[in-house]
Amino acid sequence: MRKIVKVCGLTDGDNIRAVEALGVDMTGFIFYPRSPRCVRGVPSYLPVRAQRVGVFVDAPFGEIAARRDAFGLGCVQLHGSESPEECRRLRDAGLRVIKAFGIGPDGSGLPDASSGYGASCDLFLFDTRTDARGGSGRSFDWSVLDRYAGPVPFLLSGGIGPDSVEDLKKIDNKYFMGVDLNSRFELAPGVKDTGLLSAFLKAFRSGSTPSDL
Repeated sequence: MRKIVKVCGLTDGDNIRAVEALGVDMTGFIFYPRSPRCVRGVPSYLPVRAQRVGVFVDAPFGEIAARRDAFGLGCVQLHGSESPEECRRLRDAGLRVIKAFGIGPDGSGLPDASSGYGASCDLFLFDTRTDARGGSGRSFDWSVLDRYAGPVPFLLSGGIGPDSVEDLKKIDNKYFMGVDLNSRFELAPGVKDTGLLSAFLKAFRSGSTPSDL
Protein backbone atom coordinates (compact mmCIF):
# COMPACT_ATOMS: atom_id res chain seq x y z
CA MET A 1 0.00 0.00 0.00
CA ARG A 2 1.30 3.43 -0.92
CA LYS A 3 2.06 5.65 2.07
CA ILE A 4 0.57 9.10 2.50
CA VAL A 5 2.94 12.03 2.01
CA LYS A 6 1.94 15.32 3.60
CA VAL A 7 3.99 18.48 3.14
CA CYS A 8 3.39 21.02 5.87
CA GLY A 9 4.18 24.67 6.45
CA LEU A 10 3.38 26.01 2.97
CA THR A 11 2.92 29.75 2.48
CA ASP A 12 3.74 30.82 -1.10
CA GLY A 13 1.27 30.29 -3.95
CA ASP A 14 3.78 29.40 -6.67
CA ASN A 15 5.60 27.04 -4.34
CA ILE A 16 2.33 25.40 -3.29
CA ARG A 17 1.47 24.77 -6.94
CA ALA A 18 4.89 23.21 -7.58
CA VAL A 19 4.69 21.00 -4.48
CA GLU A 20 1.23 19.75 -5.41
CA ALA A 21 2.45 18.93 -8.93
CA LEU A 22 4.88 16.42 -7.41
CA GLY A 23 1.94 14.23 -6.41
CA VAL A 24 1.82 14.76 -2.64
CA ASP A 25 -1.37 13.69 -0.89
CA MET A 26 -1.82 16.43 1.71
CA THR A 27 -0.71 20.04 2.04
CA GLY A 28 -0.49 21.73 5.42
CA PHE A 29 -1.25 25.36 6.29
CA ILE A 30 -0.15 26.49 9.74
CA PHE A 31 -2.38 28.91 11.66
CA TYR A 32 -0.27 29.11 14.82
CA PRO A 33 0.94 32.72 15.19
CA ARG A 34 4.21 31.73 16.89
CA SER A 35 5.30 29.59 13.96
CA PRO A 36 7.68 31.10 11.36
CA ARG A 37 5.52 29.25 8.79
CA CYS A 38 2.24 30.80 9.90
CA VAL A 39 -0.02 31.73 6.97
CA ARG A 40 -1.01 35.38 7.28
CA GLY A 41 -3.39 35.48 4.30
CA VAL A 42 -4.84 33.26 1.62
CA PRO A 43 -2.04 32.39 -0.85
CA SER A 44 -2.38 33.13 -4.56
CA TYR A 45 -2.85 29.40 -5.21
CA LEU A 46 -4.50 26.66 -3.16
CA PRO A 47 -4.30 22.95 -4.01
CA VAL A 48 -7.07 21.44 -6.11
CA ARG A 49 -6.02 17.79 -5.83
CA ALA A 50 -4.01 17.43 -2.63
CA GLN A 51 -6.10 17.64 0.53
CA ARG A 52 -5.81 20.94 2.38
CA VAL A 53 -5.00 20.55 6.08
CA GLY A 54 -5.18 23.38 8.60
CA VAL A 55 -2.75 23.16 11.53
CA PHE A 56 -3.94 24.67 14.82
CA VAL A 57 -2.85 24.87 18.46
CA ASP A 58 -5.73 25.17 20.94
CA ALA A 59 -7.70 27.41 18.57
CA PRO A 60 -11.39 28.06 19.33
CA PHE A 61 -13.97 26.33 17.16
CA GLY A 62 -15.07 29.61 15.55
CA GLU A 63 -11.54 30.40 14.37
CA ILE A 64 -11.11 26.92 12.89
CA ALA A 65 -14.48 27.18 11.14
CA ALA A 66 -13.51 30.56 9.65
CA ARG A 67 -10.21 29.18 8.35
CA ARG A 68 -12.03 26.16 6.96
CA ASP A 69 -14.29 28.42 4.94
CA ALA A 70 -11.53 30.78 3.76
CA PHE A 71 -9.07 28.04 2.76
CA GLY A 72 -11.45 25.25 1.81
CA LEU A 73 -9.98 22.95 4.43
CA GLY A 74 -11.00 19.31 4.43
CA CYS A 75 -8.92 18.33 7.43
CA VAL A 76 -7.47 19.82 10.62
CA GLN A 77 -4.30 18.87 12.47
CA LEU A 78 -4.37 19.71 16.17
CA HIS A 79 -1.13 20.27 18.13
CA GLY A 80 -2.47 21.56 21.42
CA SER A 81 -4.33 20.08 24.37
CA GLU A 82 -7.57 19.62 22.43
CA SER A 83 -9.89 17.12 24.11
CA PRO A 84 -11.58 14.12 22.46
CA GLU A 85 -14.83 16.07 22.69
CA GLU A 86 -13.35 18.99 20.75
CA CYS A 87 -12.03 16.60 18.11
CA ARG A 88 -15.46 15.01 17.82
CA ARG A 89 -17.13 18.39 17.36
CA LEU A 90 -14.83 19.15 14.43
CA ARG A 91 -15.59 15.78 12.86
CA ASP A 92 -19.29 16.45 13.28
CA ALA A 93 -18.67 19.70 11.34
CA GLY A 94 -17.44 17.65 8.38
CA LEU A 95 -13.69 17.86 8.94
CA ARG A 96 -11.24 14.99 9.08
CA VAL A 97 -9.19 15.23 12.28
CA ILE A 98 -5.50 14.51 12.82
CA LYS A 99 -4.45 14.74 16.48
CA ALA A 100 -0.74 15.31 17.09
CA PHE A 101 1.12 13.82 20.04
CA GLY A 102 4.62 14.83 21.11
CA ILE A 103 6.73 11.73 21.70
CA GLY A 104 9.64 11.67 24.14
CA PRO A 105 12.92 9.78 23.67
CA ASP A 106 11.60 6.94 25.84
CA GLY A 107 8.32 6.67 23.95
CA SER A 108 6.34 8.67 26.47
CA GLY A 109 3.37 10.36 24.87
CA LEU A 110 2.29 7.45 22.69
CA PRO A 111 -1.50 7.20 23.07
CA ASP A 112 -3.23 3.89 23.62
CA ALA A 113 -6.73 2.52 23.24
CA SER A 114 -7.75 4.04 26.58
CA SER A 115 -6.77 7.61 25.62
CA GLY A 116 -10.29 8.53 24.53
CA TYR A 117 -9.22 9.81 21.12
CA GLY A 118 -9.83 6.59 19.22
CA ALA A 119 -13.46 7.37 18.41
CA SER A 120 -12.92 11.05 17.57
CA CYS A 121 -9.90 11.16 15.23
CA ASP A 122 -9.18 9.90 11.73
CA LEU A 123 -5.40 9.87 12.12
CA PHE A 124 -2.80 10.50 14.79
CA LEU A 125 0.46 12.30 14.12
CA PHE A 126 3.54 11.38 16.15
CA ASP A 127 6.07 14.20 16.34
CA THR A 128 9.16 14.91 18.42
CA ARG A 129 8.19 16.50 21.72
CA THR A 130 9.27 20.15 21.82
CA ASP A 131 8.04 23.39 23.35
CA ALA A 132 7.66 24.81 19.81
CA ARG A 133 4.75 22.47 18.89
CA GLY A 134 6.61 20.93 15.95
CA GLY A 135 8.94 22.13 13.23
CA SER A 136 12.04 21.34 15.30
CA GLY A 137 13.84 19.34 12.62
CA ARG A 138 14.62 16.70 15.24
CA SER A 139 13.47 13.07 15.32
CA PHE A 140 12.76 10.74 18.23
CA ASP A 141 13.78 7.09 18.45
CA TRP A 142 11.43 5.49 15.92
CA SER A 143 11.96 2.05 17.45
CA VAL A 144 9.46 3.04 20.16
CA LEU A 145 6.74 2.85 17.48
CA ASP A 146 6.88 -0.92 17.93
CA ARG A 147 4.87 -0.34 21.13
CA TYR A 148 1.98 1.37 19.38
CA ALA A 149 -0.95 -1.03 19.01
CA GLY A 150 -3.64 1.20 17.54
CA PRO A 151 -6.51 1.49 16.96
CA VAL A 152 -5.98 4.79 15.09
CA PRO A 153 -3.54 4.83 12.12
CA PHE A 154 -0.73 7.37 12.33
CA LEU A 155 1.51 9.69 10.34
CA LEU A 156 5.11 10.24 11.42
CA SER A 157 6.79 13.63 11.69
CA GLY A 158 9.83 15.18 13.28
CA GLY A 159 13.25 15.39 11.67
CA ILE A 160 12.35 13.49 8.52
CA GLY A 161 14.72 14.50 5.74
CA PRO A 162 16.07 13.42 2.36
CA ASP A 163 18.29 10.87 4.10
CA SER A 164 15.48 9.20 6.08
CA VAL A 165 13.99 6.87 3.46
CA GLU A 166 15.78 3.67 4.43
CA ASP A 167 14.99 4.11 8.14
CA LEU A 168 11.35 4.84 7.33
CA LYS A 169 11.08 1.66 5.30
CA LYS A 170 12.24 -0.31 8.33
CA ILE A 171 9.23 0.75 10.40
CA ASP A 172 7.10 -2.37 10.74
CA ASN A 173 3.77 -1.30 12.19
CA LYS A 174 0.50 -1.88 10.39
CA TYR A 175 -0.85 1.45 11.65
CA PHE A 176 1.95 3.46 10.00
CA MET A 177 0.17 5.31 7.17
CA GLY A 178 2.72 7.87 6.01
CA VAL A 179 4.89 10.88 6.72
CA ASP A 180 4.60 14.61 7.36
CA LEU A 181 7.49 16.60 5.85
CA ASN A 182 8.50 20.11 6.81
CA SER A 183 11.66 21.92 7.89
CA ARG A 184 14.32 19.64 6.38
CA PHE A 185 12.90 20.21 2.89
CA GLU A 186 12.98 23.99 2.97
CA LEU A 187 14.74 26.76 1.08
CA ALA A 188 13.40 29.18 3.71
CA PRO A 189 10.66 28.92 6.37
CA GLY A 190 7.42 28.23 4.48
CA VAL A 191 9.09 27.63 1.09
CA LYS A 192 9.90 24.04 0.09
CA ASP A 193 12.72 22.68 -2.07
CA THR A 194 10.84 20.78 -4.78
CA GLY A 195 14.00 19.04 -5.96
CA LEU A 196 14.57 17.47 -2.56
CA LEU A 197 10.89 16.59 -2.27
CA SER A 198 10.80 14.97 -5.71
CA ALA A 199 13.81 12.77 -4.95
CA PHE A 200 12.35 11.76 -1.58
CA LEU A 201 8.97 10.87 -3.09
CA LYS A 202 10.52 8.65 -5.74
CA ALA A 203 12.65 6.79 -3.21
CA PHE A 204 9.96 6.54 -0.53
CA ARG A 205 7.30 5.25 -2.91
CA SER A 206 9.50 2.86 -4.87
CA GLY A 207 7.97 -0.62 -4.81
CA SER A 208 4.64 0.60 -3.43
CA THR A 209 1.20 0.43 -5.02
CA PRO A 210 -1.44 3.19 -5.08
CA SER A 211 -4.20 3.09 -2.47
CA ASP A 212 -7.33 5.01 -1.62
CA LEU A 213 -6.59 7.58 1.06
